[in-house]
Amino acid sequence: MLNPKNNAATMRNAVLVNVARSFLQHNLENIDEVPNLIVPDDEPAKRGSLGRDRLVVKGQCLAAMGYTPSWQPLNEPLSSFISDALKRTEPLKATVSVIREACNACIAKRYVVSDQCQTCFARPCEVNCPKKAINVTDKAHINQDLCIKCGICYSNCPYQAIHKDHAPCEDACPVGALSKDGDGKEFIDQDKCISCGKCILSCPFGAIVHNSQMLDVLNMLKNSSRQKVAMLAPAVIGQFGNDIGKVITAFKKLGFDEVVEVAQGADVTTRTEAAEFIERMEKGASFMTTSCCPAWVAATEKHIPEIKPFVSTAGSPMYYIADIVKKRNPDCIAVFVGPCLAKRLEAEKNPNVDYVLIFEEAQAMLTAADIDVSSQEAETFTVASSAQGRRFPVSGGVAGAVAYVVGDKAEYKPERIDGLDADAIKKLKRYASVAPTDFNMIEVMCCEGGCVAGPGTTCMAKKAALMVENYVKTSENIEK
Repeated sequence: MLNPKNNAATMRNAVLVNVARSFLQHNLENIDEVPNLIVPDDEPAKRGSLGRDRLVVKGQCLAAMGYTPSWQPLNEPLSSFISDALKRTEPLKATVSVIREACNACIAKRYVVSDQCQTCFARPCEVNCPKKAINVTDKAHINQDLCIKCGICYSNCPYQAIHKDHAPCEDACPVGALSKDGDGKEFIDQDKCISCGKCILSCPFGAIVHNSQMLDVLNMLKNSSRQKVAMLAPAVIGQFGNDIGKVITAFKKLGFDEVVEVAQGADVTTRTEAAEFIERMEKGASFMTTSCCPAWVAATEKHIPEIKPFVSTAGSPMYYIADIVKKRNPDCIAVFVGPCLAKRLEAEKNPNVDYVLIFEEAQAMLTAADIDVSSQEAETFTVASSAQGRRFPVSGGVAGAVAYVVGDKAEYKPERIDGLDADAIKKLKRYASVAPTDFNMIEVMCCEGGCVAGPGTTCMAKKAALMVENYVKTSENIEK
């Protein structure tokens, strides 16, 4: 995936901030000006012309307004969507889609030999090719009709002379949801997509977007008389600065009446999952997997149905905190704020979660509202969660929390799938048919490093993980 610091990410943030500002300051009446604000006349063209640059920004604005740009005509003005957008009482179906005007139609995966080839005597590329697709004359040559794109030649060349052509988005997708249409542009199969967001973070052209719920939340904060509750995911630590107390105040200044810690729900997940693990082991189960990552759960439903009997039935931290919030006030509006796009898929099945924001969108809202988190007075959560619940967003955190509660009640041998990719999918399929013997609990995190590396984060993953660990040290252990 791309380094998080790149022009595509900067552009995505600029679109979110400007759409949020357009709503807050002008009730979207100046929305047609946003593409020109982001791509001014004196800006050098990045895609061949300023007109095309603005057309792509227009598609990104549509996504920020909650729409799926690949389903909408980009020749219509953004202002034609205002009335419908502001009348929405619930978000549109969550989708990840491609702005065709931005897609580069990257070359499909293949391996080619560069002039770096030294026609060496060892010729490991030729010797190890399983299809004998390589022959060496003036240099190595790959017969593309025979090549199966396995990459063995690529990994064996001592001179790195073999180059891999690929579409980064297709490579990043763990479930093969992306493919090319007749024009070579990328297409996302919604029946396969698990909303992990890896393609969004991998596309160097900013062509892949998700339809945001930011505008829905802004409209609700401004116009609804119902109580509004922000539910901050455990990965929030470090995303808006070093002081979580100031973050609480900033969200209240944004318009939320209450701010709660989703790690409180993680404590319920921990106890529920621990009890289920003990019960399953007593009944002779070979292993169990965690269930809090929604992209992983979506993958089991769409691509690995054979492993579903081994997946914990415990709800996610979002599930339990939303249940707590709604039991206290059934009429409130509950907004989950976290690092994960796939939470929107989960929320569509949970009537207790009204909206889902990613951290990137929440930061854009704060910026547009001129709220500086660092200058706020610090508050505290009314109900604090445990060290174990607060450690959920880092790799190993969920498995470690369950291990703490299980204690000596059952033999506990954990294993991690730290980042879901095509190889991990194959491995998990295999576990479903041939049970592992070296471990009996598998923590599956779609994002490598855990939720702190989610597609909606604003802080570098390693830095965020360190800040989470420091926060955990200030917390009490969960009651067993």
